[in-house]
Amino acid sequence: MARSNRVPATPATRALQNAGVAFEPRVYSHDPRTTDYGAEAVELLGVQAERVFKTLIVRFAPSERNRSGAACAVIPVERRLSTHELGAVLGEKGIELADPAFAERRTGYVVGGISPIGQRTPVPTVIDESAWDHGTVLVSGGRRGFDLELAPEDLRRVLDARSAAITA
Repeated sequence: MARSNRVPATPATRALQNAGVAFEPRVYSHDPRTTDYGAEAVELLGVQAERVFKTLIVRFAPSERNRSGAACAVIPVERRLSTHELGAVLGEKGIELADPAFAERRTGYVVGGISPIGQRTPVPTVIDESAWDHGTVLVSGGRRGFDLELAPEDLRRVLDARSAAITA
């Protein structure tokens, strides 16, 4: 497991630094052949899978509540998103996972490195309530091979996110 003392400069790290949020950068050597980014982070960082969270971008028909027709869900890497539960929290119907190209354009990050923090176009965000079962959680830092470890409440605060049970 390769680690570096240098914190990569990403929109996510800048947003956390500007907000005065404490975080621990976690850098590892990403294998470009890997497509299971969450499992790779769990293995190479040596942390429990339930503490590593993935960022999912979803789409739905634009509404009065959300004219963008997009939202962000932050859930444990080993869990599946319940679009029904997320829709209930957001008050939206017809939620589906966004295609990778849309997610990359919307966030400014590449798939496998999409951070919920510092996205190009911020959207409503919901963090799975299981995050509060842990003192800290890890989310992508905005690059493949780079995670940020921080307290769930700090993550919620910097994102102005809601918390709910949104996994199946």
